Amino acid sequence: MKQYEAVIQVMEENGGYATLSFLYQTALDVEGCEWQTRTPFASIRRIVQDERFFFKIKPGLWALKSYKAKLPAYMVKQGDGRSKEVQQFNHTYYQGMIIELGRLRDFKTYVPAQDKGKKFLGRERLGDMAHMTAMPAFTYKRIIDRTKSIDAVWFNGRGLPDTVFEVEHSTDIRNSLSKFVELQDFRTAMLIVADERRHREFERLLQYHVFEPIWGRVGFLNYETLTKQHSLTTEARIQWAWPESNKRVITGKEGS
Repeated sequence: MKQYEAVIQVMEENGGYATLSFLYQTALDVEGCEWQTRTPFASIRRIVQDERFFFKIKPGLWALKSYKAKLPAYMVKQGDGRSKEVQQFNHTYYQGMIIELGRLRDFKTYVPAQDKGKKFLGRERLGDMAHMTAMPAFTYKRIIDRTKSIDAVWFNGRGLPDTVFEVEHSTDIRNSLSKFVELQDFRTAMLIVADERRHREFERLLQYHVFEPIWGRVGFLNYETLTKQHSLTTEARIQWAWPESNKRVITGKEGS
């Protein structure tokens, strides 16, 4: 079996689509396919860009062209992103990416209770992916009540918020920044996750004096960078976990 056929098989078994992270974890184990390369993950990234068989749905998510008509319209026909279904799919997709990335980096992860029933890629519930759906009592109740609706939080080993994320696909960035202000007394990284086209809007709003307490504390993370970090972290964890007797990275020419 050729390498691209292995990727196709994995996508078919997964319903016609997959994240790069999922492909990294499964395609290398397809029976009958040898990944004779020092860079198998780079090979997968190259394969999914073959327009004969695959197309990109959004950052980090690829699908088979032969399944395009079978996939939910809200997944593949994004349009201007105004429909409720498209907005919810996009928001939940990036929330799920953040939760998976946090788990890969050994943080305890949180999503708000109102989002726990939403499904990542239409399958796994966010509440099952995250460690918590109830905000830990790490500080005063008034602060917790204001920040418990933050889209995703990574907690460190001491039970304190290491990083907070607000996904802003189409909603008001100002509301997210106002939640972040409540955490100004903590050594917490704060990130707005959005399309790169909203970067200037973020920078303009952050200059309002009401947000002065968190100037220099808040960052902007675009979708491409988030999903790249997600796939690269998966790659690193897989390589770290491979025993020396079972290395997939071998010397030789790449298969085709």
